[in-house]
Amino acid sequence: MSSTSSWHTLPCEMQRAIVDILQDEDVDALSKVDQRTYKACVPAKFKKVKLNDYEAVESFFENVPRDYCRYIEELDISTQHRFNTTPVLPRIRAETVISLLTASSSLISLVLRVAGSLDKSVITPFPHLYNLKRLHIVNQDDARTPLSERLVVSIAASVKNLEELSLERITRSQMHAPELEGVYPCPPLVTNDSDIPDHPLLGSQLALPSLLRIPTLRNLTIRDTHLGHEGWNSSPVTCHLQVLDIGSCYHEDSGFNTRCTERIMAAVGPTIDEFSLTAAVSDSSVFSEPSATPLPRLRKLHISPFFPVDSVVETMTNLAGSPVEKISVQCFEEDVVDVCSALEEFLSIRVQRGPSFYHKLKQIDVSVTTEEDHEDDAEDEESKQERTAAAEKLQAFCRDLQLQSIVDKLAKNKKNSAVAPTSFVDAKRYPVKGRSNTL
Repeated sequence: MSSTSSWHTLPCEMQRAIVDILQDEDVDALSKVDQRTYKACVPAKFKKVKLNDYEAVESFFENVPRDYCRYIEELDISTQHRFNTTPVLPRIRAETVISLLTASSSLISLVLRVAGSLDKSVITPFPHLYNLKRLHIVNQDDARTPLSERLVVSIAASVKNLEELSLERITRSQMHAPELEGVYPCPPLVTNDSDIPDHPLLGSQLALPSLLRIPTLRNLTIRDTHLGHEGWNSSPVTCHLQVLDIGSCYHEDSGFNTRCTERIMAAVGPTIDEFSLTAAVSDSSVFSEPSATPLPRLRKLHISPFFPVDSVVETMTNLAGSPVEKISVQCFEEDVVDVCSALEEFLSIRVQRGPSFYHKLKQIDVSVTTEEDHEDDAEDEESKQERTAAAEKLQAFCRDLQLQSIVDKLAKNKKNSAVAPTSFVDAKRYPVKGRSNTL
């Protein structure tokens, strides 16, 4: 009996169990054996789908049986056009997204990259995505087409079991930020979004602080977004956030971003276990005292590469009231020496202050990142040696203090990064009646 015949004698459930433990490239190879095997591989092949532009979304609909969408668990889609074509009406764009989401009943994770406005009707499928736990919404073109906070908050609050929410480049609504009108410099404001209907839970209060009223939410990330709403002080908090990642707004100065960060930290701090900082923390009277800090459970502190290096020591010192066990700092290659120096200064302060200062600290890590548009230009040997020396000196200091430490000297090669979900733009499959053969 041939190996193919042996394979086909296995029950469908056993075939799928075997397929589930294969790597993506192996699943792709196996699916090309014959049509029966392809059908057994369909759930695995469509478990993760990435559609890089609006044309890919349309092509997906034209070439993939709608029934296959029920196997999608992780979906990453963009509404940006591949070429400069005639703009699509927001209603048409929304209908395309609605059709895909409605068919994806098993969806657990969704990344929605929006380029251009979406009609309010896009909210419709979200209350029915009962398995959806992770939602990431990013505006790819906020300079020309803002994405209203009212729309985004309504979408997030409509997801019944949402646990992780990530938002990037969301624009404040004029309805919730009248105080910003006429202010210079004025951050962008969305108008004409009053037609977004009231939400069953939030009513008409669809400003960003209302996200704290989503009871299932555990992980919140907001980046490149204006966070100046006073509601962060007064909005009821019914979620139990464990991870908070707050970025800064490039329309405001560092002082404003610091005040916004501290205000949000104070609102949700009691349950926070992990926190990522982009703006400095300057209020030492509150955050440095264990009896007063709003972050009594903070164990993991992350500092982003956009954090001002000059504020590293001050901010870490000001957070001494929290039981921090691990500090991880991301930085660009040109900042490695300064970051290592700042961390050494912080550790010197820790030695001077005695055992009660950061007494829970066990580990300090430094990782090096590369800007998206950065090219790997040849560097002089002296710069590399400086980074290496700074990293080794910091690690030696950590060893003396019996702290674990991992310090990178160079940015990790992007070529070695994890493989992204399969894009189906160029995928091939077996012919289905009435459909074309390739995407």
